[in-house]
Amino acid sequence: MKLACLLLLLTTACWALPFRQSGFLDFMMDEDEGSGVKPVDKDIPIPGIPDGPFCPFRCQCHLRVVQCSDLGLKKVPEKIPSDTTLLDLQNNKITEIRESDFKNLKGLHALILVNNLITMIHPKAFMPLGKLQRLYLSKNLLKEMPSNMPKSLQELRIHENQIAKIKKASFQGMGQVIVMELGSNPLKSSGIESGVFADLKRVSYIRIADTNVTEIPKGLPNSLSELHLDGNKITKVQADRLKGLKNLAKLGLSHNEISVVENGSLAMVSHLRELHLDHNSLTSVPPGLPDHKYIQVIYLHSNKIAAVGTEDFCPPSYNTKKAMYSGISLFSNPVPYWEVQPITFRCVFDRSAIQLGNYRKK
Repeated sequence: MKLACLLLLLTTACWALPFRQSGFLDFMMDEDEGSGVKPVDKDIPIPGIPDGPFCPFRCQCHLRVVQCSDLGLKKVPEKIPSDTTLLDLQNNKITEIRESDFKNLKGLHALILVNNLITMIHPKAFMPLGKLQRLYLSKNLLKEMPSNMPKSLQELRIHENQIAKIKKASFQGMGQVIVMELGSNPLKSSGIESGVFADLKRVSYIRIADTNVTEIPKGLPNSLSELHLDGNKITKVQADRLKGLKNLAKLGLSHNEISVVENGSLAMVSHLRELHLDHNSLTSVPPGLPDHKYIQVIYLHSNKIAAVGTEDFCPPSYNTKKAMYSGISLFSNPVPYWEVQPITFRCVFDRSAIQLGNYRKK
């Protein structure tokens, strides 16, 4: 009897179908007339399974923001959702921007490529980005300005690269730019071509700091409200270089080699509120301050100023219309402060606004 049962089991096993691993969805797709469950149409999306663009591997995607920073990426990921408005690729190891990297991102508003190893950008790489407003390319290895940047750009930050020359055509047609950061590049005055700023009709902020520039650039836009040229090798403030800058409110010239401010220079910037001339080689207070109606803050510390006259800062008459100073710094100059007359600062808002101090020879 036992032998007969064993033979029956072996026969059944021989006729059985091979084993197949079944998943949860397999049970849903089985056609079982008695189960009451209708077969699933494979063309109909199943709830819980995403239908549409997927997020690039290891990136994070949320509300049209694709965040792919700090992943050690060597190239721009593929299959970025076409409706992306902000793409963050900072702190990676990307070396090149290829022609097709952004071809489907026509609605992109902000592109962050800070702190990569980019040496080359294809001339057509940015052409599909017709709505791009912010482009951050700082801390890379670029040796020249990218070509064909979007005309829609409002903010361009490309400091801390290896750019030694800015051609006239670099900003052609970019009339929407408001903020431009070009500092910490090996730029020289001869490397900034004449007319390079001609199309920047709306720009209000330009920073070209920590470069090898030896003079204030020519043809700066009239729309400027802030100009930062700190940390360069400028030796003179030339009046004609500030001509037309009637909207300029803040001028930064700290940490240069300036020994001369030409007469009439401050008259060119008639609405200037704040002037930074500290850490230079001035031997006297710049001319034109008493006649300037709006200047309120002036930094002159760490120069070589040996004397301060009673009319260096304020007009001779108290009735002259002039904004009161809220800050004057004169410390770290070889001026004998005990010889400075109190009347010198008659147009200063408060005594605490005057910063004097001892001078130490280096």
